[in-house]
Amino acid sequence: MKELRTEIEIAASANRVWATLTDFSSFPVWNPFIRRVDGELRVGARLVIRLQLPNARSMTFRPRVLRVEPGRQLRWRGHFIVRGLFDGEHVFEIEPLSADRARLVHREIFTGLLVPLMARSLDHTTRRGFEAMNVALKVRTEGT
Repeated sequence: MKELRTEIEIAASANRVWATLTDFSSFPVWNPFIRRVDGELRVGARLVIRLQLPNARSMTFRPRVLRVEPGRQLRWRGHFIVRGLFDGEHVFEIEPLSADRARLVHREIFTGLLVPLMARSLDHTTRRGFEAMNVALKVRTEGT
């Protein structure tokens, strides 16, 4: 198991951060990491997500939504080819700090046989993707 964790403070309410984070139709405009999300935002639904890792080809995967708590948390879990090979549970947690300030914790828990082989890439390339998305989310949310 490996966990990748990033966070950023945003000068906006938790609900405003949530609104930007879950406005999937606007992702192509502002999100450099998760370029597209198709599907319904409800527990059990299957999403189609296109990622763009820094300096790499884009990739598409189809995770299942695990948790939707408006203003608080969004989770989905996907896998590469078959379960147990390379699985990821992607988590967005929004922590209210005040009425007009929130912290986004953006993390993923990776499990599976290939995780040890991918650890270095996760620490560098994937982390940069998370951080780029966090900054872009901050800019988008604070600017609207």
